[in-house]
Amino acid sequence: MQNPKVKQLVALQQKSQERRQQGMFVVEGQRELEHCMAAGYEVVVRYVCPELFQGLVKIGDVTVSRTVYEKMAYRGTTEGVVAVVKARALGLADLHLPQNPLLMVLERVEKPGNLGAILRSADAAKADAVIICDPLTDLYNPNLIRSSIGAIFTVPTVACSSEECIAFLKAKDIQILTAQLQDSCLYYNQDMRKATAIVMGTESTGLTERWRQAATAHIRIPMLGRLDSLNVSVSAAILLYEAVRQRAL
Repeated sequence: MQNPKVKQLVALQQKSQERRQQGMFVVEGQRELEHCMAAGYEVVVRYVCPELFQGLVKIGDVTVSRTVYEKMAYRGTTEGVVAVVKARALGLADLHLPQNPLLMVLERVEKPGNLGAILRSADAAKADAVIICDPLTDLYNPNLIRSSIGAIFTVPTVACSSEECIAFLKAKDIQILTAQLQDSCLYYNQDMRKATAIVMGTESTGLTERWRQAATAHIRIPMLGRLDSLNVSVSAAILLYEAVRQRAL
């Protein structure tokens, strides 16, 4: 339990500052690690608990006891494999988009669980990228990786400022559809067949004024009950699948 490598991994799990300083992060679980490696990330070291792991132990793996694994792993006794991976700094210039891309843009969405759920929806809808603007959590947060079930690796995902993103979208002639209640049309009345970026903000405050002003159009999901908003990940899924529906016609 006092092994320096064990302590290093635990620090990477718990502290974003450690992840930034070391340029590494932790991936836990067989599916997540497979998606990570398929995306071209470099695994520094893989730790395996033979008592829990159902796969093949490879040359170079470090085997650990169940007690040590439960200390290292974010999810305790799941699957028995956890790895330290080199981070990659991807930017807007690294996005290779098709002719009519579908993008999900998130401004200051702070909860890793929500981000992970949105990434899963983006993967399912085959969005071309997710852009996280002015992020309040780093992309390699273990809860984000866990809740996305590895979609952080299957969907091109970058972080940047809102100003950079707006300039990028306008330069690429991608329409900006901001999800907001004020001065908006119903989402299914907006053409999403062309190059489209769906932009969403936080559940508490919504989008900032810069996005409202930059928008091509404002869209909303009808709220027929007494509440005035949905969970941001649910809203993202609805809007992404409307784009899928329109593009299938």
